[in-house]
Amino acid sequence: MASEILRIEASVELETRVFDLYHGRYSNLTDMARAMGISVSQVYRVRQGKRTISEKFVTKTKRAFPEYRLDDLSHVVPSGKQYDKK
Repeated sequence: MASEILRIEASVELETRVFDLYHGRYSNLTDMARAMGISVSQVYRVRQGKRTISEKFVTKTKRAFPEYRLDDLSHVVPSGKQYDKK
């Protein structure tokens, strides 16, 4: 009888706190996007969940919020998706 090893890998996603933090620093998301050095449309797509948070987005948040550590600005959360690997 052959034994099989089944490994379950959970998918993870990034979440960001910049949409909670920008209120005291920037008058609107356009100003925050300028400070980050990315397009306003990219900021809105991330906020609406139409675009995932990329490495570029994460690193650019540091530019707009230099007093925060990167892991204070974004964190990993389980996505709820699981993949079976044999």
